[in-house]
Amino acid sequence: MTATTLAPAPTPSRAAAEPPSVPTTGAPYMPGTLNALPTAAPYILRFQDGSRNDVAIAGGKGANLCELTRAGLPVPPGFVLTVSAYDAFVAAGGLDPLIARRMATLDVDDPAALRATARTIQRLIRRTPLPAPVVAAIREAYQALPGTGALDALVAVRSSGTVEDNAELSFAGMFESVLNVQGEAALLRAVKACWASGFTERLLFYRQKRGGGGDLRIAVVVQAMVNSECAGVVFTVNPATKDAGQIVIEGAWGLGEAVVLGQVTPDRWEVDKATLAITSRSIARKSFLLARDPASGDTASVTLDEPKASAPCLSDADVIAIAGLAKRDEAHYGVPQDAEWAIEAEHIYLVQTRPITTLGTASPTGAGTESASGGILLHGVGAGPGVATGPVRVLASSAETSALQKGDVLVASMTTPDWVPLMRRAAAIVTDAGGMTSHAAIVSRELGIPCIVGTRNATALLADGMVVVVDAGAGTVRSATTREAAASVASPQVAPEPAAPAAQQVRTDIVTATRLYVNLGEPALAAKVAAMPVDGVGLLRAEFMLLDVLGGAHPMTLIEEGRSDEVVARMTAALETFAAAFAPRPVIYRATDFRTNEFRGLRGGERFEPVEANPMLGYRGCFRYTQEPKVFALELAAIARVRARYPNLHLMIPFVRTGSELAACRRLIDAQGLGSDRDLQLWIMAEVPSVVTWLPDYAAMGVTGVSIGSNDLTQLVLGVDRDSEVLAPFYDERDKAVLEVIRQIIHECRRLGITCSICGQAPSTHPEIVEQLVRWGIDSISVNPDAVDRTRRSIAAAEQRIVLRASLVRDARAASSVDKSQP
Repeated sequence: MTATTLAPAPTPSRAAAEPPSVPTTGAPYMPGTLNALPTAAPYILRFQDGSRNDVAIAGGKGANLCELTRAGLPVPPGFVLTVSAYDAFVAAGGLDPLIARRMATLDVDDPAALRATARTIQRLIRRTPLPAPVVAAIREAYQALPGTGALDALVAVRSSGTVEDNAELSFAGMFESVLNVQGEAALLRAVKACWASGFTERLLFYRQKRGGGGDLRIAVVVQAMVNSECAGVVFTVNPATKDAGQIVIEGAWGLGEAVVLGQVTPDRWEVDKATLAITSRSIARKSFLLARDPASGDTASVTLDEPKASAPCLSDADVIAIAGLAKRDEAHYGVPQDAEWAIEAEHIYLVQTRPITTLGTASPTGAGTESASGGILLHGVGAGPGVATGPVRVLASSAETSALQKGDVLVASMTTPDWVPLMRRAAAIVTDAGGMTSHAAIVSRELGIPCIVGTRNATALLADGMVVVVDAGAGTVRSATTREAAASVASPQVAPEPAAPAAQQVRTDIVTATRLYVNLGEPALAAKVAAMPVDGVGLLRAEFMLLDVLGGAHPMTLIEEGRSDEVVARMTAALETFAAAFAPRPVIYRATDFRTNEFRGLRGGERFEPVEANPMLGYRGCFRYTQEPKVFALELAAIARVRARYPNLHLMIPFVRTGSELAACRRLIDAQGLGSDRDLQLWIMAEVPSVVTWLPDYAAMGVTGVSIGSNDLTQLVLGVDRDSEVLAPFYDERDKAVLEVIRQIIHECRRLGITCSICGQAPSTHPEIVEQLVRWGIDSISVNPDAVDRTRRSIAAAEQRIVLRASLVRDARAASSVDKSQP
């Protein structure tokens, strides 16, 4: 299927469905909307009454549907059963202590224990009766849906987790959705099925491996069922190339679950966002569709005959209409969106929207193809940028755990969430079916693993042991050259740290005066990244290591249990991995920046972590060390042990607010014997704007380096919570106020003779900032592994321009002097 350039299509033949009217208080409802409900009911939130700010009570999916309704976009009517209903259910059934007891001792790496815990908790939820007030609230809201007024409206019932559909984690496909639900009894069963889905094996594993954070309380969306003729997804940024100027639409016949769950390879269109011109199309053969079985009411698979199986499910006019809705969706939220659409009876509906997770930076054009000499074996849809080489491992199920080794290319018909442990080991992932929203696509983007989906026949064409190159940017799998195969066997590739794109091959022939450091956190990546042309580690994050070191327990819990020595030993081993890999280059270790919401979920954490309204600005960083010296002492002891063998390891203190905090912290460092280590570099993070005023005092206390943390600095300069989706459009490291503070920090460091670096996301995401940093005289820049090559080139270009300008100025002055000397 080849891409064809097309002219803009005529006016859409199908109109976007008119959204339900949102009445003012006391006004009668328009036809097709919810009837009036008691405003005091705590268990029901109508779409018209909610907004994106209601994630805490309506979950991510519910809050987004409320926001779409308020924005005037076409959303089928419905309501959200809030987390208050879940709380009432758990309290009435006495489930809290029963669940907590099983979760406290759960080892998710023990498959039998994980399965037993998940099944036990789910059984408890399904067998516990719903409280009468919750049943009454559901009945009244259900009866108010459009239709006959009786309890027989056909609805879709979807879980809406408070950790789902946010900009950091997608929890793709892990919560339950029940379609074609009809009748009160079926609706109540579907609600409990959604609640139980918060405790599946796959979700418990995924949640703990992604850091243990997040709330498992689940709201439930109940929405008028769209019996779609065709359905699919739309992205307002191309997820494979990260091109913000492209809209990507995927669709298939019937219900959208076939596309979302990767059960069918969808039709695909690319649309120019500015003009809405269709720039390419790929029409797949869709062998079946999902539809409601009128007899049983269940969702059934229906085989498609030619020519419909190979016919496009959308006209050009439909494509442009959906793209127009997607533009409105993105404009309203202010950030790229991943939305689901459905068409019924000539109306286009948006049935879900979410921020696109883990948008990194596009690979350079042609990345991975310059040295390609192996033959192309198959094509598919690149679901995320990156290139990887490794031996093929074709698996039929996730139970084949021992078959997949680190560095293998995982090839499967499709993946589901129980494949996650295997996916973390893979160098790349290739599937027969699926599109950009299939499970393989979403999880691979979060893990930073190159992925190609929708190849149709990868499991048939690829055989175990074949060494292949997976180029997700090009959407191709080719046979590896002899040299590539040998390199792959000698140094197997491993999955990068979660949410970080895989490091690319970088040039080694560019020399710069400004040092280039790298940001890291995963020990498994140390050797691979150390082989790159970087001058050291400018930010070694403690948090990634600490989760493994602590084994799911809060550090104070382990101290109380007398296991301090064990923690120090494990931390020492993790730190030595980095120090040894990069020696003699410096490794700047940022001590643990505890935030209370992130560590309350650890075993025993509820006893030590206060509940804060805004943990981002709360009990963290330097001040926390002064209040909990026992925990900080464990880190210092590990650093001292490592430095006895690897003196290239140095210490950085995060979130320093004032001189008194740092002075108290400095005393703790001295008490551990590190104060007498004259070769130890003591760095601070410049995240709080007060650093500009306090820098002379910090220098007097022995601080030798400052690393600008542009993430927190931007938050505090602009007064924008960087975790807030609502404020996302205002969070910009390129704002002139932020840049001015950065300039002041660099100039003050130069005046004081302190080395100055930057380790925040800004230079990785916005290469244009690099030249300003170099011009201001920054000593080093630390970026993500995938940004090393382009940042090195940006630094070199900036330095050359500075030299050229200085040369031109000298020439101009010399010429002026000659002119003046002439008679």
